[in-house]
Amino acid sequence: MHKNSSVFHWGNSSLEMLPTRALLLPQTNELLICDIHLGKGEYFQQNGIPLTNNSDEQNLLRIKNIVKEHSPNKLIILGDLFHSKYSISESLKCKVELLAETLNIKIELIVGNHDLGCRVKNINFLDFKRSNNFIFTHEPIEKFEDNILNICGHYHPKIYLKDSKDKLSFRCFALDEKKHVFYLPAFGDLTGGYPCKNSFKKWAIISDKQIVQI
Repeated sequence: MHKNSSVFHWGNSSLEMLPTRALLLPQTNELLICDIHLGKGEYFQQNGIPLTNNSDEQNLLRIKNIVKEHSPNKLIILGDLFHSKYSISESLKCKVELLAETLNIKIELIVGNHDLGCRVKNINFLDFKRSNNFIFTHEPIEKFEDNILNICGHYHPKIYLKDSKDKLSFRCFALDEKKHVFYLPAFGDLTGGYPCKNSFKKWAIISDKQIVQI
């Protein structure tokens, strides 16, 4: 277990939640992230909304840093690597295509709704993936098998804490024990979020160094 991470177990498998918005599966040494939404700033610019493109550089740098830190066998992106096929510049496309070679790692993308029509080299595109007692998807699926946990993205889960004066929101990992669904937080900086149901188990990302169960 890495410093500052939090772990829960599903069957005989461990899931290590990292405050860097990533999930590590130690048994297979797979690193999972989701909902990066590269090109979102440019997409909004095209539609008359002035956002900077700096988030793309920061997101790519954070990907490189977590891969270098944890040395996984494979990086699996659970959908929405891109925000739109209309906002992928040649420069962004080139940077993404160089990731696998730069990091010396296999990269798989579970295609999300925002990835439709986006094609880049050096990344394996999949509709879903099975790994041990997990099934990886972008959107949650109906309960698969009793011992199978669906790990997905798409919803950008957040938790909101408030009192009479203040209201705070945090990205979080969330577990729906009833439906056997585990949601990852959105990895991208330019992403909103949706509040989790009260029945979910939640682990809030307080900072890039701290994650706590709420």
